[in-house]
Amino acid sequence: MTQPLSDQTIALVKATVPALEAHGLDIVNEMYSRMFQNPNIRDLFNQSHHGDAGSQPRALTGAILAYASNIENLGALAPAVERIAQKHVGLQILPEHYPHVAEALLGAIKAVLGNAATDEILAAWGEAYWFLANILIAREQRVYSEQKDATGGWNGWRDFRVEDVVRESSVINSFVLRPVDGGAVMRHKPGQYLTFWLEIPGHPPVKRNYSISAAPNGETYRISVKREPLGLASGWLHDEAKPGTVLKVAAPAGEFFLAAHVERPVILLSGGVGLTPMVAMLETLAEGEAGVPVHYVHGTHDRDTHAMRDHVRAVAGRGKSITVTDFHQTPLEDEVAGRDYDVAGIITDEWLVANTPVGEADYYICGPRPFLRHAVSTLSLAGVPSDRIHYEFFGPADELLAA
Repeated sequence: MTQPLSDQTIALVKATVPALEAHGLDIVNEMYSRMFQNPNIRDLFNQSHHGDAGSQPRALTGAILAYASNIENLGALAPAVERIAQKHVGLQILPEHYPHVAEALLGAIKAVLGNAATDEILAAWGEAYWFLANILIAREQRVYSEQKDATGGWNGWRDFRVEDVVRESSVINSFVLRPVDGGAVMRHKPGQYLTFWLEIPGHPPVKRNYSISAAPNGETYRISVKREPLGLASGWLHDEAKPGTVLKVAAPAGEFFLAAHVERPVILLSGGVGLTPMVAMLETLAEGEAGVPVHYVHGTHDRDTHAMRDHVRAVAGRGKSITVTDFHQTPLEDEVAGRDYDVAGIITDEWLVANTPVGEADYYICGPRPFLRHAVSTLSLAGVPSDRIHYEFFGPADELLAA
C-alpha cells in the first residue's frame, strides 16, 4: 500500500505552484527533451502531440499544476487517474518505464528553476511523483491481469488482419479486424478503444487509439477512422490498410463505456467522428433487454460527411423505444429534410433541453473538444447530475506519462 505523503512534502509541493504557473511549459518541454534521448521511451509517445506548440506538453503542464494544487485532496483527481491508467495500458506502459520519467522530470525542474529548485524541493517532488506513480502502477497491473484472464484476452501486441474495409462517408472508413491466430477476442465494454502500433515507412513507430465502433461479438472488432488533415496514422490507414493488412493491436481499454446495467433513459450524443463509440453502444442497447428509451442524437456537416446513417437507422429499427435525430449543419442543396437529415443547423442548447429528459437520463457524449465542452456545460446548467454525464475526449489526455 502506498504510504501517505508527508505534511512537509505537501507543503513544499504546494509552494511550487506559482513557479509551475510561470515556468511549467518550459519544464515539460525540457522533460520531454530528456526522455526522448532514449528511443525506447520516445516510441511510447504520440509524436504528433509534441513539439513547442504541441497539445501534449500543454496538457501535461496543466496536469502537473492540477496535481500540485490538489496534492492534499487527491480524491478530486480520481477520474483523471483512471483515465491515465487506461491510456497507459493501451500503450503497454510498464513499471520499468516510470524511473525514466522520474529522472527526466526532476532533472527538468532543476534545469529550469535553477537555484530555486533546492534539494528539499526536489526531494518533495520525487516523493510526490512516486506516490502517484505507485497508484498508477498498481491500477495498471490489475487491468493487465483482467485483460489476460478474460476469454479471448491478451497482453502486449497481438496481430490482427484487416478483414474488410467499408467507406462510411467522404472522410470516414471502417476497418473490420480479425486476429491472425484465429482465436477469440475479449468482449470489450461498448465505448472502449483499441491502441494500434503502426509501422509507417520513414517514421518511428506510431501509436494511436481508435474507438471500437461495434458491439462486442467475441470474434472481430471494427474501428471507424476519420482521415484527418495531415494525419499520419489516419492517412496511412485510409491509403494503405486493405483486406489482408496485418496490424499490431493492444487489448481494449478505456474508462468511457456504457453501464453494464442500464436502468434510466440513455441519450447518445455525438458530433462528427465522435459517433464511433456511440454506434457500439447503440448496437448493444438494441440487442439487449434493458427496455429503456434510447435517443441517438448526431451532428455533422452534411450528407457527404454523415457516416453510418443507414446502419444506425437499421439498428434502431431492431430495438425497442430507440429514437434517432440527425443534425446537418450545412445541408447540401439537394438534401431533403426528413430523408437525408432531421434538423438543419447545429445541436442547440434549447433543442437538447426541450427534446431529451434532462431530469431522468444518462448522457453519453463524444466529439471534438468544443462540442464536448458545450454539451457538458449545457447539461450541467440544466441540472443534470455530474454522475449522469459521461464523456470521451479526443486528443491527448492530461496525464503524467502520456500518449
